[in-house]
Amino acid sequence: MTTRGVLYVHSAPRALCPHVEWAVAGVLGTRVSLDWIRQPAAPGTWRSEFSWQAEAGTASKLASALRGWHLLRFEVTAEPCPTAEGERYSCTPELGIFHAVTGIHGDILIPEDRLRAALTRSQQGETNLEADIAKLLGKPWDDELEPFRYAGEGAPVRWLHQVV
Repeated sequence: MTTRGVLYVHSAPRALCPHVEWAVAGVLGTRVSLDWIRQPAAPGTWRSEFSWQAEAGTASKLASALRGWHLLRFEVTAEPCPTAEGERYSCTPELGIFHAVTGIHGDILIPEDRLRAALTRSQQGETNLEADIAKLLGKPWDDELEPFRYAGEGAPVRWLHQVV
């Protein structure tokens, strides 16, 4: 079963750009050439978007192939399909990688055991429930990536044809 997704490379040093392409090509099993544009949020870095269609589970393979590269900020999304939920991966050098399962409308689905664990830690005074839920929703990653999501003038525009 196949799914569709998008790789958003929010910022990468120029020297890393061909390595990103090689890593993506290795996962997809085909030659990949990304269109790179300057990233105004981090001078000296570049950004790109790449739509893909492949087997369910490809988003995790792409995230694994790119994870841990210093100074690389990216997100990978995959739409749900009949055999798998949707996925979202976000990665920053400071925070590492975040993974969330997403439903058909793009909502993050948090497993009940993770919510119960957050509630238990909060009740025992170990953590703050609001902060734990924010982490489960990926808020720290969203806060860090938001300035990079806006590509600036001259960026290609992607029109979404499905309301979420």
